Amino acid sequence: MAEKRFVIATAPQSTLDETAFAEAVSFLADRDEHLAGVVKAYGQPPLWVREPGFPALVYIILEQQVSLASARAAFGRLQAAVGPLTPTRFLKLSDAELLRIGFSRQKTLYTRLLAESLARRYFNLRDLHELEDDSARKMLIAFKGIGRWTADIYLLSALRRPDIWPTGDLALATAVQEVKGLRRRPSPDRLESLSRPWRPWRAVAARLFWHAYLSRRGQKSSAVSL
Repeated sequence: MAEKRFVIATAPQSTLDETAFAEAVSFLADRDEHLAGVVKAYGQPPLWVREPGFPALVYIILEQQVSLASARAAFGRLQAAVGPLTPTRFLKLSDAELLRIGFSRQKTLYTRLLAESLARRYFNLRDLHELEDDSARKMLIAFKGIGRWTADIYLLSALRRPDIWPTGDLALATAVQEVKGLRRRPSPDRLESLSRPWRPWRAVAARLFWHAYLSRRGQKSSAVSL
């Protein structure tokens, strides 16, 4: 078994599936006693994935700096207003309609720019599948309104990359503080340094920390940022 985990630790597949995810959880629990405690206390977390594409990225943009419940409600109204949700259909909505749905002026601008680029085929989200993490992230953050956090959450949840570690996620930082018993909530730089032992499965470690965060608050096992 140890030999198998050595292989997993050094050569992860580019996309997480349920089998690799379960093996990675086991590997991390063996390596880190605090993560082992999460599994013991709350069980294995869900894989938490999104379908890659325009709707997923719009949803993540809606989640920027608002509660998950608020973003979920707004996305539900968007789906009711236009379905299926495609860039072309999205562009038919007026600014007033988007405001009623729950888009701020900034998010209206961001999503319109993204939709226009996709509709005119200046950019194809499927191209991201062939790129390494850093290159895919750079391609995403070239769009106005898509920063590191948004790009990382898309790569982690929609493309299911195994080693994405979203250091800008507040819930993740809070969860690391709680699980690790830190005196202060870690900064993004501190989160980055703390994550080194969890490579190349940091996206799995993130799900474990989110699982603890939700479970401690009595919330359902749905992702904090996904």
